[in-house]
Amino acid sequence: MTLALDAAAFGTLAELLRARSGLVIGPDKIYLLETRLAALVKREKLAGLTGLAARLRAPGADPLAREVVEAMTTNESLFFRDAKPFAHFRTQALPRLHAARPAGTRLRVWSAAASTGQEAYSLAMVLDECRALLAGRPVEILGTDIAREPLARAREGLYSQFEVQRGLPVQMLVKHFAKEDGNWRIAPALRAAVTFREWNLLADLAPLGRFDVVFCRNVLIYFDQPTKARALDAIAAQLAPDGVLYLGGAETVLGLTEKLAPLPDAPGVYAPVPRPPARGLGEPVPRWGEPALA
Repeated sequence: MTLALDAAAFGTLAELLRARSGLVIGPDKIYLLETRLAALVKREKLAGLTGLAARLRAPGADPLAREVVEAMTTNESLFFRDAKPFAHFRTQALPRLHAARPAGTRLRVWSAAASTGQEAYSLAMVLDECRALLAGRPVEILGTDIAREPLARAREGLYSQFEVQRGLPVQMLVKHFAKEDGNWRIAPALRAAVTFREWNLLADLAPLGRFDVVFCRNVLIYFDQPTKARALDAIAAQLAPDGVLYLGGAETVLGLTEKLAPLPDAPGVYAPVPRPPARGLGEPVPRWGEPALA
């Protein structure tokens, strides 16, 4: 069976992916379509990718379109992927946010491309280490992703030996995981600390509420410039005025939005740009690196 792809079919698939997930597929990435959609084409007994595109243009194709998006979405995830953001979260963001909030106020942390859950659970492990600092303050961790299957794995909290060897310190493996039939299951307390929810980063984010910390790492690299700008503006709207955003090492807000700015001496870390207060409503929230208001 051939997976040949004509220009019209390529346009159908590329536009579907861009509109639904922000993923930009150029002609140089046709091999990704061929590789990742081969099983779907075979299962549906279609005449290659051209047949798949024709099916997607037919009425009632939404369930198949969802499967195409999920198959094409990169779901690579590691525990503590790049140690620097987690170190900044532990030593800078958490102490500052804790000091700025009234006792008992909940902190909200968002893993915006949670995939199979490693990032969200890494944050839960950091918070477990910081229990003394937080002095009983409740913290909510939300992990979202566009793809259902990875989220199901995240909720299950079961990882292979290969997955736990990628970035997870051995002391944390021993403390927070239990061996189970050759795999490792994360402790019930940490599973209970994280809520996973299906959500498209390009959809309306307002129903998710406001967050103090957002991890949205290694997602924007797959978007075109207008989609990056749209996503960043939407995330900025959900950040607390003194909140913080973590992006991947190859990502930036520069040239994309005026609502976020990099923190000094903290690559990949961004904060909302203060907006002037409405007349008579007091002083603006200070920028990161400035002293907190008395």
